[in-house]
Amino acid sequence: MTGVWRVRQETRREIEGFLSIGPVQVAELDLDAEEAEEAEEAEEAKRAGGAEEAKGAELRPGPGSPPVTSGAVFVLVRRAGRPIGTVLGRVPEGADPTEVLAGLARKLPGGEPPEPLPRPPSTSVVVATRERADQLARALDSLLAQDHPDFEIVVVDNAPVTGETRELVERKYGERVRYVCEPVPGLAIAHNRGLAAVRGEVIAFTDDDVVADPRWLTELTAPFATDPRLGCATGLILPARLRTPAQVLLESHGGFAKGFTPRTYDPTEPPADEPLFPFTAGRFGSGANMAFRTSALRAAGGFDPATGAGTPARGGDDLYGFVRVLAQGQRLRYTPHALVWHHHRETWRDLETQAYGYGAGLTAYLTAILVNRPALLPAFLVRLPGGLAHARGLTAVRATAVPATTGDGGDVTDGTGPAMGVPGGHDSRTHPWPRRLSRLQRRGMLYGPVGYLRARRALRTVGLEVR
Repeated sequence: MTGVWRVRQETRREIEGFLSIGPVQVAELDLDAEEAEEAEEAEEAKRAGGAEEAKGAELRPGPGSPPVTSGAVFVLVRRAGRPIGTVLGRVPEGADPTEVLAGLARKLPGGEPPEPLPRPPSTSVVVATRERADQLARALDSLLAQDHPDFEIVVVDNAPVTGETRELVERKYGERVRYVCEPVPGLAIAHNRGLAAVRGEVIAFTDDDVVADPRWLTELTAPFATDPRLGCATGLILPARLRTPAQVLLESHGGFAKGFTPRTYDPTEPPADEPLFPFTAGRFGSGANMAFRTSALRAAGGFDPATGAGTPARGGDDLYGFVRVLAQGQRLRYTPHALVWHHHRETWRDLETQAYGYGAGLTAYLTAILVNRPALLPAFLVRLPGGLAHARGLTAVRATAVPATTGDGGDVTDGTGPAMGVPGGHDSRTHPWPRRLSRLQRRGMLYGPVGYLRARRALRTVGLEVR
């Protein structure tokens, strides 16, 4: 009883600390090409004591956010329209937010000028949803504003209880969006229904709680036009809002972001810095921002229907898809220029559910891979000791990191190294990760294989084939 009481007291203290986390504004800052060239001169002028202007910089609020005022601000920085990094700054009372934040943004490396993109292949965007018509409308509006030259949108209504989603699609979007109903619950099942219905050479997936950047689809799918061995692409996911303690805490520990450095994973040349490749699939991307060559995903059998949200497995469907495509010898490319803004969970209870689900989804997907591709078992066993150490690291209690600051009240990251103290940087840590959430993630990992086997059994009762 003493141990139980101690854990409860610890959790109470953690929740009190959690509730003290303040909101952070979200914004975007565009630095045009001229300013990029003049950045060094501006820095010299500042060091000489001259006044630094925000010339050429355009600051605008993040999706659905009010104009930026004083206080903490998380900023996505762009050059020539493309994301190059994030800054976390504090605007003093009465100061010009653009001037303050542009000064921080100039600390980021300029990078190479972007190369012209090839014409992207025809693409189908699949959005699975369930009884969230308001959020879905916001996502669809952003998808219809894409600059991609040839795409369609397919909404998969998963196990609907009401007719709200169908009514929304038919009333507001008409022929611009196709509606498909999948009566069996499960995200992987819904995605497979979309895979069967699409016409595009590439199939892209996103969630109903995102806002897609206007160039998202073009940036995500253009690489398929020049690399015939590319089977999958993933992109950058940043927070649409950081209004609640749950949203700030999640993002400060990496959120869904994978940094700002493009990277290609090739199974014929395993990365030297990824000894667990390809089983640490969470490093490749997330299901809210992924695309596959349609033929490659179909050849892999689609997603395992016993994985994903809405099943006893709780998740893992996206990770399963990544590894299956890599196992076929296809490449996977991460591109930070393909951006979606994600609406993170809002409450402590949401984080508890999410932590448990992430743990369960991780081991459920690994179980699915080994059940469906037993030929991967030897490679998995070789990597098992390292995998156990990796799992311990994932569920460890992570303390607050020492931020990499600019020296004038802001933190910066371009994703090329450890992103300390910057929401949006992968695995930054501006707040300690509660032990309660670490314990739930470990419990989820223990449950995952059981959940996957239960999901397979449940599918047989509705006559679905388990691949």
